[in-house]
Parts: sequence; structure tokens; C-alpha cells
Amino acid sequence: MADAAVLTAFLEASVRLGVPLALAALGETLSERSGVINIGLEGSIIAGALGGALGALATGSAGVGVVAGAAAGLAVALVFALFVVLLNTDQIITGTAVTLAGLGFTAVVYQSRFGTTGTALTLPTLDPWPVPLLADLPGVGTALFAQAPTTYLAYLLAPLLWWLLFRTEWGLEIRAAGEDPDAAAAAGVRVRTLRVVTCLAAGALAGVAGAHLALAHTGTFSEGMSAGKGFIAIAVVVLGRWNPLLVLMAALFFGAASALQFALQTLGFDVGYQLFLAFPYVLTLLALAGWVGRARAPAALALPWPRDGA
Repeated sequence: MADAAVLTAFLEASVRLGVPLALAALGETLSERSGVINIGLEGSIIAGALGGALGALATGSAGVGVVAGAAAGLAVALVFALFVVLLNTDQIITGTAVTLAGLGFTAVVYQSRFGTTGTALTLPTLDPWPVPLLADLPGVGTALFAQAPTTYLAYLLAPLLWWLLFRTEWGLEIRAAGEDPDAAAAAGVRVRTLRVVTCLAAGALAGVAGAHLALAHTGTFSEGMSAGKGFIAIAVVVLGRWNPLLVLMAALFFGAASALQFALQTLGFDVGYQLFLAFPYVLTLLALAGWVGRARAPAALALPWPRDGA
């Protein structure tokens, strides 16, 4: 029974830790398919966490907090899109600047609102929504189907975005913009408009991921709580080969790798905690090294367009 309880706790933690990565990575998949790599994803996540926290505190509703988090993440992505798509600046440098600005700005807002030493916030949280019948499945029922509503959003988005990208004309235009924007533009595709829309979608989903961190995962907000998840989400996109269904599985894989450290510690493995902290990242590097060699990124990813800067 003890082993079964550890396994159940491991699966629940895997999903809980994987969902924010999945939400951010699914949006990033759209953005990268259109040719834009949003290194500023981390900024949208931390903005979403703070926006979610402030929205939930102001209204007493975690649902409103999620919407506020999405809006905050979208606002950060709008700044990024303005520079890289409309002003044609370097995507990597701009994304790095947006991330640093997001981390700094949220710290300033947090300290101005709650004091320079901060305070332990207790936020309204997203209650689990058990899915009838599915939540009663042995072993995986509570882990997969008794989660916060943002978890089900990730479940639904993965097949929806797959269908959008690979079975619709709009998805074909997105992929064309990421592969050969010159040819796409010649065929009548509004490349810049598509890239702005996908960047904003990525930012909004990253904001929801941040709100999930604050309102479903921790129940509080702290400075820098995104903890590199934006960069990890970008790695998850690569690991998932720019396919939304595989991206969801890759995010849950990383969530499982992160949860495994807690399971091993629970089982009493006498190993330094630093190794446990590094374990998920080592697994991800090994997975990327063995898997990504067979994947091909969109040909125009991170390249400026138009090339002449016009």
C-alpha cells in the first residue's frame, strides 16, 4: 500500500509540474511554427504569475486570476512582437531583454505592493475538478483527472492545436510563414500578421502557465518563481519536435523527471539533494541529445523578415 501511495503521489506531482510547461510550450509551438522563437517566454510566465495573484487577491476569484494572468502574459508578448515582428529586431536579444525586464518589473510591482521584504501571500486557489468516472480509474485516475481546470485546458489544447496546424488552411499558412516567409508572402499570406497573432497566443498561454503556478501549484507568489520554466518550455518544444501532441507528452515527461526527485527522496535514497535537483535537467539533455537529431526546426526560425528590414 505504501508503494502504491508513493506511485500515486508521483503521478500526481508529474502532472502538476508538467502542466505549466505544457501550457507555455504549446503556445511557443505556434510561435515557432510561424518562425518566431520567443526567448521572452519567461517574462510572460512571471508576469502571468503576478497578474494571476493580483487578480485573485482583488476579486477573491482564482478564475479571474487566471484571466488576469493571461492578460499580463499577453501584454509582455505584445512588447516582444512589436520589436521582433514589426521593427525586425533580433529575436534572441529582444527576448532576453524582455525576460530580464519582466523579472525586474514584477519584482518592483511586488515590492511596491507588499513591501521591500515581501510578504507570505495566501491566494484563492483553483480547486481540483474531478472528472466523473475517469477520476475513479485505478492508479492514474486521480493523477490525470482530478486536477485544476488549467490542466484540462492543456489536455484539450494539444489535439486542438495539432488539428489547427496540420488540418486547416490557417495552420498551413503558419507553417509556410515559418518555413519560407518570402514564398508565403508571394502566395498572399500575411506573414507579419500571423507572427504577431502567434506571438500573442504564446504570451497568453505563458501567462496562464504563470497563473497556474501561483493559483494551482503553490497558492502564493514570490519573486522569480518562474525559475527558468520559460527556457525549459522552449526545450520542451524542441523535444516535442514542434508537434503539439508530442509537446504535451514531452512536458509531462519533464514533469515526471522533476517529480522523480521527490519520489526518490521519499523512498529514502541517501544522495545529495543537489543531484536530485539536477536530475530532471540531465534527463532532458539526454532526451534532447538522442531525439532532436532526427527533428528539423522550421527553416526560417529566428531569422529576420523581410531580410532587407523593410
